[in-house]
Amino acid sequence: MILNIGDTVRPGVVQAVRGPGVASAIVAALIITGLYVGREIFVPIALAILLSFVLSPPVDRLERWRVPRSAAVPIVVVGAFFLIFALGSLIASQVTQLAEGLPGYQQTMQTKISSLRSFTSVGPLERAASVLQDLGKELNKPEASVETPRTAPQPDQAKPLLVEVRAPPPTALENVAALISPLLQPLATVGVVLIFVVFILFQREDLRNRLIKLAGANDLQATTSAIDDAAGRLSSLFLSQLGLNTAFGIVIGLGLWVIGVPSAVLWGILAGIMRFVPYIGAFIAAFFPLTLAIAVDPGWSMLAWTAGLIIITEMTVGHAIEPMLFGRSSGLSPFAVVVSATFWTALWGPIGLVLATPMTVCLVVLGHHVESLKFFDILLGNRPALSPPEIFYQRMLANDPGEAVEKAEEYLKERTLSEVALKGLKLAHNDLKRDRLPAVRLAAIRDSVVELIDDLADEDDDARKGDTNDAEAEAAIEASVPMPELPFVIREGLPAAWQAEYPVLCVAERTDLDEAAALILTQILSKHGLGARVAKKEDVSSSGIFRLDGEGVALVCISALDDGSPAYTRHVVRKLRRKMPQANILVCYWMAENLAITKDSIKADALATRLSTAAKYCLDLAQPRGETGEDGAPVRDVVLRVAG
Repeated sequence: MILNIGDTVRPGVVQAVRGPGVASAIVAALIITGLYVGREIFVPIALAILLSFVLSPPVDRLERWRVPRSAAVPIVVVGAFFLIFALGSLIASQVTQLAEGLPGYQQTMQTKISSLRSFTSVGPLERAASVLQDLGKELNKPEASVETPRTAPQPDQAKPLLVEVRAPPPTALENVAALISPLLQPLATVGVVLIFVVFILFQREDLRNRLIKLAGANDLQATTSAIDDAAGRLSSLFLSQLGLNTAFGIVIGLGLWVIGVPSAVLWGILAGIMRFVPYIGAFIAAFFPLTLAIAVDPGWSMLAWTAGLIIITEMTVGHAIEPMLFGRSSGLSPFAVVVSATFWTALWGPIGLVLATPMTVCLVVLGHHVESLKFFDILLGNRPALSPPEIFYQRMLANDPGEAVEKAEEYLKERTLSEVALKGLKLAHNDLKRDRLPAVRLAAIRDSVVELIDDLADEDDDARKGDTNDAEAEAAIEASVPMPELPFVIREGLPAAWQAEYPVLCVAERTDLDEAAALILTQILSKHGLGARVAKKEDVSSSGIFRLDGEGVALVCISALDDGSPAYTRHVVRKLRRKMPQANILVCYWMAENLAITKDSIKADALATRLSTAAKYCLDLAQPRGETGEDGAPVRDVVLRVAG
């Protein structure tokens, strides 16, 4: 909103500006500033918390083996830090060996650069670059080179003496201080992490109780369930990632050693560590061995073997093993992974890059369980932010049935689309009741539903084609109830009254949304062998009822998204009775949950509130008379009792 000079600002606008949004932004800015300023404190705490998730299962295992906690915690912590120090010393030795061998690779690099230049001729760009380099050399000459010639030195002019200042040799104490000073900060950080890990493992129950008190002791069951679920999921995730990334580093290290890349152990360790950063970590770690392969091998075979090893291993782990261990997804969206890696690296440096994914997973898990932190789950999680009906409604509003068809094809692998589409139309009807949906939008939604149904006409609702891999389709499947199996009918075997091409007529009671819902019902009936067509809302008006074609109609289904006007529905039923006295009438109130209206009050033969119930009523009503259900009663009587 832009305010001009002289405009009157309403109090509501000022209140909106000063509302909770500004307060939340200020709090977020203060938290980010505190994380950056206090990174020397928060980094050890974060490392300790993550290590405690990894070390808790071994401690629990020792306690189950009758080892007291006072002994189990020191055993596990000392063993873990011994492995960390051993890994650090191995990295240091590998870096030293690499630094000693780097000068020997200079000649190979120069030879390769020369060979590459020999394949290209000197073109205009290279000549222009040469001219610019010569011009830059001329401009960068010292001023003495362009001054007037100096006069000859006078005989009595004394020449300046050169003085060399030498520092006294360092003492033994200074040598020790120079050696230890770079190690003080890392050792201090390791010491703080060690202390925090020990206290967290010893005081797990006490810390849990304090966290429950802070989160909300009024609902102990929900809070305890959330904390236990979060701790279990995070611990399992970190342990699985640790084992998988360790195996990945070992495979890369052994492969590089076989290929002949120097310091293969270093690159294997780096690959295992960097793989904690999904999507981009493996490629960052691959840069160094690839560069070294170019410098070491006079040819190009080592580069090709190294690239093939990294690509094949990453594809195998990322697309075959990880989905089996972690399920279909890790809980984070790819965009959230990149953003979190950038954010935590900017705050805490290289250690933030390694901690980015675990920290973000913690935030998403908390957002999934804590209502006040739900925005973390929405912003960073991989679950769709909109519900399946909201996604359908939004695609219809955007007049983009193409994307809706793409999502529907994934959804149809495990469910039928009809219930989700109908719920989306209910959302549109709610907007219509609040006067937020113009008539133009109503017609566009109806046309989009028609196009969607036409595109999916060849899809079989009952075919189970396998599991879907689409996140939005998965969410829709989880939120939906499977439609019961519906019978198929054969036109030639139907009674004479149902032998017409379209024995079922679906009419819209009032709006275009009612017509769209009727189209969904006709799609289900047509796919199960029963011909159905839709009449527009104008065809049931006082003037249009005379133009309505009722020939061959055995059943009329009135589609209504609003059950708030039974008198109008009764009026529509009366007109249809006069027009088609031979037809049964089914009224479908799609919006009703606790329907208080009875079929007798609106003079209908049956009522339905769900697509499955309406479709089953239509299909069973078309069956030949004389068939009986499980209780021995005629099929038609059974359906009438269920639907009514």
